[in-house]
Amino acid sequence: MSTELMVSTVLLIGLLGVAVVSDLLRHRISNMLVLLGLALGMAGQVYSGGVSGLGDSLLGMLICFGLFLPMYAVGGMAAGDVKLMAMVGSFLPVHYALWAAMFSLIAGGVCGFLIVLFRGQLLQTLGRYWLIVRAQAYLAPNSDEVAGKPFPYSIAILVGTLNSVYWQLVAGGLGA
Repeated sequence: MSTELMVSTVLLIGLLGVAVVSDLLRHRISNMLVLLGLALGMAGQVYSGGVSGLGDSLLGMLICFGLFLPMYAVGGMAAGDVKLMAMVGSFLPVHYALWAAMFSLIAGGVCGFLIVLFRGQLLQTLGRYWLIVRAQAYLAPNSDEVAGKPFPYSIAILVGTLNSVYWQLVAGGLGA
């Protein structure tokens, strides 16, 4: 593994760690943290790949942002989570940015399911989703439902990114 890749990976995981702590403590991800991460991600990509690296960084940001933006638009995610995912995309080659986004979405679904399960609201939540399907319209959760409460999605982004980085660095690729 190259030194640039190792430094970039450590920076990315460190920034995500700071975001997780901030999200857990304040339910907020700092714009300055995201901007710093975007700058470092783009700089790292330019350093390792020149103009092509800048293109990879911008495309990775766009892919991650584009995959997460619809969830923000429907109220299922906070803006900070979308920006954080774009930051992740700035650090990774395009195909790994896509995998990081996909793994993060899967991790978010698993986290949400586990929260609902451990809070004893699985049947209530499934019932609401069944009504949504039948009514073909969104029905917001009640104020007492855990499904209506935000959870720190930065944890899912960290887990998804770690999966992508693992496949990039250790396992040797995801068909790329």
